[in-house]
Amino acid sequence: MPETVAVVGSGAIACGLASVAAAKLGEAVLVARSDASAERARSQTAKAIGRMEGDPDSLAITTDHAALAGRSYVIEAIVEELGAKRDLLARLHADADADAILASTTSSLSVSQLAEASGRADRFAGLHVFNPVPRMELIELAYPNRATADVRDRTKALCDALGKTGVDVADKPGFVVNRLLFPYLFDAVRVMEDQGLEPEAVDTCMKLGAGHPMGPLALLDFVGMDVSIAIGEQVGVDIPQAARDLLDAGHLGRKSGKGFYEYS
Repeated sequence: MPETVAVVGSGAIACGLASVAAAKLGEAVLVARSDASAERARSQTAKAIGRMEGDPDSLAITTDHAALAGRSYVIEAIVEELGAKRDLLARLHADADADAILASTTSSLSVSQLAEASGRADRFAGLHVFNPVPRMELIELAYPNRATADVRDRTKALCDALGKTGVDVADKPGFVVNRLLFPYLFDAVRVMEDQGLEPEAVDTCMKLGAGHPMGPLALLDFVGMDVSIAIGEQVGVDIPQAARDLLDAGHLGRKSGKGFYEYS
C-alpha cells in the first residue's frame, strides 16, 4: 500500500519533495509555517508538478497541522538548524498519528539526535534529498539504531515510488555526499584566493577539465552561503575568509541575488 506523505516546511527542499510526492504518488500534503510561505509554495509547486506532468491540485497546501492526521509518512524539511528541527519534530510527534513514520531531510545533522527529539526513535528515518529534488536521483538514507526493519523497508519502498535511488549510509556528519563535497567546494574558494583567480576561471577549469556539470563556486551560490557554511562546519571544514565575508555581507548566492556571481 503506498505511503500517504506529508512534508512540513516551505523552502526549496520541502517544495521540491512535496511536488515529487504529489506527482508520483497521486497526492500529498505540504504544511507551511505561515500564510505567506504557503502562498509562495503554491506557486513553486504548481510549476514543478506541471513539469512532471502531474496535477497541481494533487498537492494540498495548508498551515494547519491537523492535515497530518491520516498521514503514514511525515517528513520535516525546514532550516538546517538543530534546535529548530528538534522543536518541530517534538511537535510532529504530538500532531501526527501514533503509528506514522517521522523523517527529516537533514543534510548534515545527527539523525540519532533528531530521532530522540522526535519521541519515536524506532519509527524515524533520515532522508537526505538533493536540490533540485525533481531532477536529482539520489536519496541518502540514515537511521537511528532503534529504527525497525519495517521503517527501513518502507523508507526504501517510498524512495522507489518517488522514482529515486535510496542508498543506506552511516549516521555520520555529512553522510557521504556532503562529507566529500564540501571540503572540495571550500578548497576551491581557497584556490581562488591563493591564486588571485576570478570565480569563472576556477569553475571553467573544473567543468571542462573534470567534467563537472557545475563549477564549485557556482554550486556554493546555488546551495546558499549560509547553508554551505553550516554544512561545512558540521563536517569539520576550515571555512575560508572569502566565504565568511560573503555571508557577513548577506551575499548568500542565488537566493539573495549575489554571491560569487551576480544574479538578476
